[in-house]
Amino acid sequence: MSRRLIIAVPVGTDAPPDEAPAHGALAGGSQGAAEQPPVPETLPILPIRNTVLFPGTVSPLTIGRPSSRKLLEESLPKSKIIGIFAQKDPKVDEPGPGDLHKLGVAAMVLKLFRPSEEQVVIIVQALQRIAIRKVLLTHPFMRAEVEVVQSKYPVKPDKEFEATVQGLRDSALKLVELTLEQPEPVKMLILNLDDPGALADFLAGSINIEAGQKQELLEELDVVKRVQAVHRIVTAQLELAQLQQKIQKDVTSSITEQQRKAYLREQLRAIQKELGETDDVVGQQVSELRRRIEEAQPPKTVMEQAERELRRLAQLHPASPEYSVIVSYLETIADLPWNKLTEDNLDLDRAQKILDRDHFNLQKVKRRLIEYLAVRKLNPSGHGPILCLVGPPGVGKTSLGQSIADALGRKFVRLSLGGVHDEAEIRGHRRTYIGSMPGRIIQEIRRAGSRNPVMMLDEIDKIGSDFRGDPASALLEVLDPRQNNAFVDHYLDVPFDLSQVMFICTANVMDTVPPALRDRLEVIELPGYTDHEKLEIARRYLVKRQLKEHGLKNGQCKFQTAALVRIIRDYTREAGVRELERQIAAVCRAIAAKVAKGRKTGTVVTPELVERLLGPPKYIHESKLKTGRPGVVTGLAWTPTGGDILHIEALHYPGKGNILLTGQIGDVMKESAQAALSLVKSRARELNIPPDVFKETDIHVHVPAGAVPKDGPSAGVAIFTAIASLFSNRPVRPEVAMTGEITLRGLVLPIGGLKEKALAAQRAGIKTVLIPKLNEKDLVELPPEVRHQIRFKPVETVDQVLEAALLPAKNGQ
Repeated sequence: MSRRLIIAVPVGTDAPPDEAPAHGALAGGSQGAAEQPPVPETLPILPIRNTVLFPGTVSPLTIGRPSSRKLLEESLPKSKIIGIFAQKDPKVDEPGPGDLHKLGVAAMVLKLFRPSEEQVVIIVQALQRIAIRKVLLTHPFMRAEVEVVQSKYPVKPDKEFEATVQGLRDSALKLVELTLEQPEPVKMLILNLDDPGALADFLAGSINIEAGQKQELLEELDVVKRVQAVHRIVTAQLELAQLQQKIQKDVTSSITEQQRKAYLREQLRAIQKELGETDDVVGQQVSELRRRIEEAQPPKTVMEQAERELRRLAQLHPASPEYSVIVSYLETIADLPWNKLTEDNLDLDRAQKILDRDHFNLQKVKRRLIEYLAVRKLNPSGHGPILCLVGPPGVGKTSLGQSIADALGRKFVRLSLGGVHDEAEIRGHRRTYIGSMPGRIIQEIRRAGSRNPVMMLDEIDKIGSDFRGDPASALLEVLDPRQNNAFVDHYLDVPFDLSQVMFICTANVMDTVPPALRDRLEVIELPGYTDHEKLEIARRYLVKRQLKEHGLKNGQCKFQTAALVRIIRDYTREAGVRELERQIAAVCRAIAAKVAKGRKTGTVVTPELVERLLGPPKYIHESKLKTGRPGVVTGLAWTPTGGDILHIEALHYPGKGNILLTGQIGDVMKESAQAALSLVKSRARELNIPPDVFKETDIHVHVPAGAVPKDGPSAGVAIFTAIASLFSNRPVRPEVAMTGEITLRGLVLPIGGLKEKALAAQRAGIKTVLIPKLNEKDLVELPPEVRHQIRFKPVETVDQVLEAALLPAKNGQ
């Protein structure tokens, strides 16, 4: 707080309000009655505005009116004494006798200056109070008969009056000490003024009060009342000055460097505003942010937090580092859709058509989504489950999310979590950090502009974790319908309701998903496509899309069904259709190049053209054995690309009863081979195998495609059959394939991935597949064409396996 000057020199003027008054100086003292020149009976009358002169003071006056300059020009050569009266209304340019107060002063002109042609500055010393008795002249200036008005002193001053005078003197000395930078000259004047009336007049003329109050003091002729009135004013000014000094001292003692800068910036802003050099940028931004936040209609707790930040922002300068941080925070609050919801379209028939339009087959997934929409239709306020689509790459998990959003009529946002290893990516950064921002969840909702979008959390199985936290753990609250209605992002630090968001997760495998997170998800598996499904997808979607992207019309390029089958079987090995689309795109590019050169107008894509454009086949699929022989069995394996067949080979040679396993076989598969050998040894008599042959023979089991790692227990049945076939010299039926885990008791246990294995058997031309009895329930999940082409024979024991798989022993062996 700046110190305000309390005692001021009277500054008088008769100039218009828009003219600057001259600066004054304190009076040199009070003239005694004996030293004052006599006041003439007639005086020229000078009207002045906005000030009152008191006897004993010296003041500068700026003269601007032509009539007033005429008064000085004609009167001063004859007499230096003039009458000075204050105007009642300072707006009157040519005042008459009725426009002046009844009391003024007779004053002596000490000096005259001419700073310009239209202005005169005079220094006057007020002598005595006077009143107009009779106006003699009004033009070109006013002249009147005057009479001196004497003050009324008490006949015998009492002690109370003397105490009042002393109190006035003491208060004035303290006031001067507090408010003036060089108080000593003024203090000497106050101490030397013995006359109470003169002391009151000096202080009344010096104190910074309104002109109306000063006129009342000038017209107060009773010295006792005048001293008391001035004492009251001086005491009030003293109390104010002391309070200001205390506040200044407290503020100065506690102010920090940053506060000092903020204070100076505020002062600079106020000065610039007074000068009209700047607009109130901060105030405008605060008002705009408040309006936007109110329009967003956040909850009461959020609004209270926003109001606190708005008040802080109003106190900051735009150059402050914290200013931009608070503005970014408030803009985030204003942009979030606190009450914006898109209306759900719960027409189930329409949703079914959209799902069928965008995706072929996937009946189980579509049925579950339609069930979800049906529940939403019957109970709009219910908390739905968190769906997790699990399947190999390229089967349409991500595009399903967009179709679900289209069916519901909601906004769609996708959040890729692959490689995310910082918890702040989910929960946001605290605002104490430079460059902090909300988490990805809040950011995507802000972009969507709706509180109920369909949010796809892609690749949830590829989330990492390190010293910065575990994002999967942060997702526990997000994906819990019972908790996410008050999700607190670290950046916002206020709850946001995520209960209306439809979360859909995707993953390739669930093994890497933490158990606590897996428990919150309803897993829907998307298996790989069959060759028939890939063909239909290519015909309905992929070919049309690639023709459009390459600028080809239907008449310029046409794919034969056999060509598409050739691409599927010889140029792709995948569960999805991404590679299939790339190969179709390669064919389209080659044709587009010829069309662009004008060489061809229409091309029919045949299997032969596919081989010419794409080169030799990239993949050679294992096919069924042409003939059966002892020790060679067709097994089935699950792969991420959809399954394959394995020709497990076994041979024996003289040795010491050891077994050798090759073909990049894993530990579990090695143990299955050991169990299979033990089981064959235990059943040597039933299989007509000499018991001593195992002691004199080494066994080598090999699984081809040695560069591909293999593991798992489901090859146990095939390895057992291969060893049993080898030693019993009974060939294996070439049209039979098998899968299953074995035990030392000869039981066949269930396996996984039956659909993928069945598809591999179909591609290889297998006619019969031996499966564990406990997997018979999974046959309903197989495509109809697979169930029609392959005969599935459930088995419970290895004896049933050998009965179904082995041919009679070769003659002569």
